Amino acid sequence: MGAGIFLSRIAGIGREAAVAAFIGAGRVGDAYRAALTIPRLLQNLLGEGVLSASFIPVYSQLVEQGRRKDAGRLAGAVFGLLSVATGALVLAGWMLAGPLVSLLLWRLPDDTADLTVELARVMLAGIGFVVLAAWALGVLNAHRRFFLSYAAPAIWNISQVAFMVGAWIAWHGVDPTARASDVAKLAAWGVVLGGALQFLVQVPLVAKLAPSLRPSLNWRRPDVKIVLNRFGPALIGRGVVQVSAYLDLILAGLLAGGAIAALGFAQVVYFLPISLFAMSVAASDLPEMSREQGDTETLATRLQTGLDRIGFYVLYSAVAFITMGGLIIGALLERGQFNPDQTVQVWWILAAYSLGLVATASSRLLQNVCFAAGDAKGPARVAVVRVVLAAAAGVVLMFSFDSYAVVNGSVERLGDFQVLSPLSDADRADGAVRLGAVGLALGSTVAAWVEYGILRHRVRYLLGRRLPVKGPTGRLAVAALSAAVLGAVLAWGLEPLPLLVAAPFSLLATGVVYVVLGRGSGVAAAEEAATLIEQVLTRVSRAARSRNRGG
Repeated sequence: MGAGIFLSRIAGIGREAAVAAFIGAGRVGDAYRAALTIPRLLQNLLGEGVLSASFIPVYSQLVEQGRRKDAGRLAGAVFGLLSVATGALVLAGWMLAGPLVSLLLWRLPDDTADLTVELARVMLAGIGFVVLAAWALGVLNAHRRFFLSYAAPAIWNISQVAFMVGAWIAWHGVDPTARASDVAKLAAWGVVLGGALQFLVQVPLVAKLAPSLRPSLNWRRPDVKIVLNRFGPALIGRGVVQVSAYLDLILAGLLAGGAIAALGFAQVVYFLPISLFAMSVAASDLPEMSREQGDTETLATRLQTGLDRIGFYVLYSAVAFITMGGLIIGALLERGQFNPDQTVQVWWILAAYSLGLVATASSRLLQNVCFAAGDAKGPARVAVVRVVLAAAAGVVLMFSFDSYAVVNGSVERLGDFQVLSPLSDADRADGAVRLGAVGLALGSTVAAWVEYGILRHRVRYLLGRRLPVKGPTGRLAVAALSAAVLGAVLAWGLEPLPLLVAAPFSLLATGVVYVVLGRGSGVAAAEEAATLIEQVLTRVSRAARSRNRGG
């Protein structure tokens, strides 16, 4: 699963690099990012998160019990009902795209809003296919087949990149601003093709593993009713999360131009370690946790092992993003229409998000413990708390940060300091690279830690109050602090070097220090990583000696 997610996320980083170079982080970038966010309502409401809470546990139990025919019929019924719901929502979204953009982004300039509507209508069909791909992922996960379903999104990303490159070549010589708009329109069709391919590539393996699967609308089956009963609370929980995404979009639309695009670039990098380490552990453990519902001790051990594994890797990611984020963002995105000031802007947003990275990642696993225990309502209630708190904190902070901008690599205050009051339309459109989105990211961080604390308490209640639920952060404090200091020094000292040289070297050096110092922490993942490094170094040394003898 980790390998599949790694491939898809690397392709996602490539997509973001293409967006930065060919579309940019300005007006067209805002439109493209906003247009992609709106149809993702389908993916977030009906996709992997809801199916993880409702469909996968029930389907996994049927497979474990040897009732494969019943499992196939359940999967077929869920597919049929999901297809109907998705088709209806795609049609409704196409018809309501204009009003939705006007409602959510009412302060966008008219030309940006018009482009957003046009792009969103095209992208809707592609996101509909992505929802069906999430159903296929659920079936494959229950059969312990992880790689294909998690690598398939790479096709979605590659398709968009291919369309962007093709459009850029086709309109070579056209004014860059006009060309960016045309590239965005063609890239939207890449979303459609990529979504279809992401679903279709999984269908043959699904059919092989579930030969009795027949699409239907049979919602009266007892197992289907169980899924639907869990689907409602899970849908509310995901709906709350989606409301949070739309609140971020609405609030970012009140900030200076480019905030939506910058927020999106930071989120893609921020979610990379969450997807690679947290989602891979949480999603692969969910079917097993569903099978272990009656064995509390085993479930608690699996949870603690998962928290240690997630925390070890995610804590280093947070350290790297905060101290070396400028190098990382610059190496990934700084080319074409993406300039150095925008690198600093996205770095600040990423650093603010990263302060809550460990909490967000750990919460993914804690949520799955609740889902495996049949508790879909608890995480939904907690999600409501997180959304309200993130929005409130974001509103308090974002306008103050929007008074500051990046000018030639330095942060300066432009104009009067704002508190709970947006900039004037003239200031919002002045082209300055402002930092208002940093306030939104800090609000999200505060809410992430509150969510983690509540979920941790709830899981301890479900497993038994005497069972500990703790992450590895305290045990890795010395390793993390040492890596942070070294990372800050390297980011400063290697600034004259090309970004594509400085960034990998800094990550490698700080990563080795983190692993070596973390080895004695008692965290199993640290020992595994240290052993892996030793094995690699031993093989390299043997290969070098072999070449010397041959010479």
